[in-house]
Formats: sequence, C-alpha cells, structure tokens
Amino acid sequence: MKVKTVYIKDIQPGEKVMDSFLVAEKNMAFSQKGSPYLNLRLKDKTGQVDGKIWDNAQEMDKQFRKGDVIQVNARAVSFKNSLQLSIHSLTALDDSDILLNDYLPTTRGNVKAMFGELQTYVNRIENPPLKKLLKAFFDDRETAERFKRAPAAKGFHHIYLGGLLEHTLSVTRLLDQVASHYPGVNRDLVLAGGILHDIGKIKEFSYDRLVEYSAEGRLIGHIIIGVEMIDQKIAGIPDFPDSLAMELRHLILSHHGILEYGSPKRPKTLEALMVHYVDDLDAKVNAFQEYLNDFRDEETGWTPYHRFLERYLYRGRVEEGRVEEAPMPEEL
Repeated sequence: MKVKTVYIKDIQPGEKVMDSFLVAEKNMAFSQKGSPYLNLRLKDKTGQVDGKIWDNAQEMDKQFRKGDVIQVNARAVSFKNSLQLSIHSLTALDDSDILLNDYLPTTRGNVKAMFGELQTYVNRIENPPLKKLLKAFFDDRETAERFKRAPAAKGFHHIYLGGLLEHTLSVTRLLDQVASHYPGVNRDLVLAGGILHDIGKIKEFSYDRLVEYSAEGRLIGHIIIGVEMIDQKIAGIPDFPDSLAMELRHLILSHHGILEYGSPKRPKTLEALMVHYVDDLDAKVNAFQEYLNDFRDEETGWTPYHRFLERYLYRGRVEEGRVEEAPMPEEL
C-alpha cells in the first residue's frame, strides 16, 4: 500500500509533487494551435487543485478514468493566483494500494458528537407525533448512517462527507435561538422542519467515491424526495394530525424560498420563512468561509471570482498584526 504524504493544502508553487490524488473531473481540450491537452480536477481530503497534462495527452487519457486515484509526477505552478499541477507522468492505482479516506474531504467536526447533539434536539421535541416522526428517521440504522456520511451539496456549501449532518445541526442550533427570540412561533414544528429540511439529500447524491447526483436526484431532487420520505414515515404513525403533516410538507417544499431556486412553493408560514432564511444563511456562510480558506491570496487578501456568489471575496491582508487595504480586483 502506498502511503500518502503530500496533501493539496500544503503544496506550494515551484515544488515537485510525487504523490497520489483522486480524479474528480477529466476532459480533453485543444490549444489554439490544435494541440490536445487534458484538464483535470484533482482532490484529496484537504482540498482540490487543477491539473494539466500538456504532453502525450491522448495517450495518457487512455490510462485512467474519472474517479480513479492516480500517482503523479508533477510540478506545482501558480496561474492567475491559483495553484495548478503540471503533470509529466502518471500511474493509475488499484483500490488495494490506497486508503480511500485520504482522498475524500470530510467534515472537521466529530460526527459522533454532532449526531448525538442532533438527537438531543429530537428528544426535546414536545409534540408526540413530531417526536415519533423524527425518531422514525434517526432510530433507523441505515438512514442514520447515510445521514451521517452524506454531503450537503455537490458544488456550493458543505461539499464534503458529513456535510449534511454538520449543516443540519448548524441550522437546528440557529433555529432554536430564532424561535426563542420571536413570539408566536411553533418551536417544535420549526425545529422538526430544520432537522428534516434536507433529508432527501441522502438519496439525491451518491457519495461512495465522488459526490455525484443519483438518477433519483437528477430526475426528482431532494425537496420532493424528502416530502415522499416524510409521507412514508407519517403513514406508519397512527393519528398523525393532517394539518401538522400539511404544514411540515409546506416547510420542506418551500425551504429554497423562491421558484427559481427549486422551491415548488414560497414560504407562507412563519416557521417556513424562518427555516428558509436560516438554511440560506448557513449555506452561504459556509461557502464564503470555505472559499476564503481555499483560495485567498495572502498578498492581496482577495479570492478569485466566486461564480456562485457572483463576486470576489475579501478578508484583508494581515501584516504585523493589522489588516491593510488592498486594491480590489476588477469586478465583472
């Protein structure tokens, strides 16, 4: 078995890199002169980096596939303030030669502790039908294991194993505080909605190797999948109130807020409004923080353009304990 010693977060421009990475993306392109080259997106548990194969691209293309782990002989270079690996040679590795967890980004949190904390919120639910519903999900071993491993998204926020649990717990914590701040809130309903709002993502994605959409995820999506899962569980709970089931369904259906973002309905109850805004806040804060950590230029304090947030991000340039002003990149 090959021991991985070089991780993406530690690579500096100019270094020679001889180690293994997971191929997350792979496509052939052509230069202005018509010469073929390979674009790769390489990952390990600490991050991701672009890879380029300039020479013998068509021949190397036959040696590996997307999802493979490859051993590379490369040089790290800086291109437009971003790290790239210029790959000179490579070898595809068998699964028996690697520890797959070296290549899959995972939550920094303690999964056991986070799941235990989420269960404390479930146990604090006072409404008996809602408590039974939540326990029907999380007392089921298969559902619980998938929930603890699933990412929260493929390309925007909490895009790592354990991300769904981390995001759900964060949303639930925030909703607990928000529900206490405003009068007239059905606390049990808003917490149950926060805990279950993304439950469909355990089926929307496949995440054994790469985070990809499942066929069900592409054709139906996690919002409808989640409502179907909730309906199935409710069917097994005698005398679950129809009005409560309807409000919970609405909360799940509306949590993306607007039709353009995939919500079949916009929030029309106080609890649905809260879940939408807290979910959106937590997702954007995580995306913001992760992008700053991965791509911030230490000299200027600016990141490259974030295509989802549609802006450059800024944290400042720290010198001698103070933040200095830095020129802003040209806005698009």
